[in-house]
Amino acid sequence: MQNKTHAVMAQRSEPRDSPDDFPTPPWATRALVEYVLEIGEPISSKTCLEPACGAGYMARALNEYFNEVSCSDAFDYGYGDRRDFLTFPFEPRSFDWVITNPPFRLSEKFVIRALEIAREGVAVLARTVFIESIGRYRNLFEHTPPTKLAQFTERVPMVRGRLDRRATTATGYAWLVWTKGREDVVPQLMWIPPCRRELERGSDYQPTTSSERVLL
Repeated sequence: MQNKTHAVMAQRSEPRDSPDDFPTPPWATRALVEYVLEIGEPISSKTCLEPACGAGYMARALNEYFNEVSCSDAFDYGYGDRRDFLTFPFEPRSFDWVITNPPFRLSEKFVIRALEIAREGVAVLARTVFIESIGRYRNLFEHTPPTKLAQFTERVPMVRGRLDRRATTATGYAWLVWTKGREDVVPQLMWIPPCRRELERGSDYQPTTSSERVLL
């Protein structure tokens, strides 16, 4: 019998005009901060931009750690400002960190743009297959490899348009992190240990509201 709560699969392809709305479970965002990022100064003093915020589930988790989280999206989800990250005139080096789960087909462009905007670093959540492809190697990884590739040992289920606590997936995900000023460092491969039970909260699955947003 088919599992009707199955999440996005590795072979999924989205139309070019699709919002590619697959919300990130907040525990996966907390895993980035708790297990992957190494920020010397208190993270509570830092600013962060989430430029593909959707309904705000990642931004809400980031707000638990950063002093200020500004969020936007090219589509209107009622959370954050409506702005196309690739065309909006953000000032260079205007945020400490840019952290997001970008539309897969635009991930490469998002990283390149984010590296212009971030002062300290960029982190993107992507399917593990993102590190494949000759095109991405030539355009991004050959000259600007990530400083860390943090592979989830647990699967991170994502379902179109909503969070589903019961969802499953056959797709692997990883956090790719670029730390500014460490471009000459050999990329570090690491694993995020099983942490969903530790980092997941019942309130994560409550709808976000526009009153929670932090505006630019």
